[in-house]
Amino acid sequence: MDVKTVQPVKLVMGIILAAQEDPAVFTLHLQRVFGKQDFQSPAYAFDLTDYYAPEMGAGLIRIFTAYQKLIEPDDLAEIKRLCNVIEQHFALAGKRVVNLDPGYLDLDKFVLASAKYGRQKICLGKGIYADPTLYYFDKSFHAHEWSFPDFKSGRYDADFLTLRQRYKQQLRLR
Repeated sequence: MDVKTVQPVKLVMGIILAAQEDPAVFTLHLQRVFGKQDFQSPAYAFDLTDYYAPEMGAGLIRIFTAYQKLIEPDDLAEIKRLCNVIEQHFALAGKRVVNLDPGYLDLDKFVLASAKYGRQKICLGKGIYADPTLYYFDKSFHAHEWSFPDFKSGRYDADFLTLRQRYKQQLRLR
């Protein structure tokens, strides 16, 4: 049986940072690494968990960015490892000031990269896992039972619909 060519996917970056940090510092750096940005969400309060508070403090926000250049799905593991290096580059006194969550969007789902094992996660190699986070069905995105609370809340749904539409247009132009 022949192996079929895999369709490229849209790189989406979840960025968690303290509200007093300037997102442009990080988004400009990410553009130098991943190419031209073609989407940036509004800043959302990251207030449904305090997981990052001990390291990054309270009052965190999350934004999403996406990039013009499509990637191969199997690039996600290397992108996550690179993001871990970028996080350490910006760290102060050994504590992160930014958390970078790369993922990819295709027509049917949004998958986050993770360095943490979970029952639903699929190992991509070298300690990096693919975490299926959202799936597209009946003209909208839906969270899985294991998805993070902020994704379950639906607060990002409009952004992901916009990203899906943009991605569809990019595929048509290929």
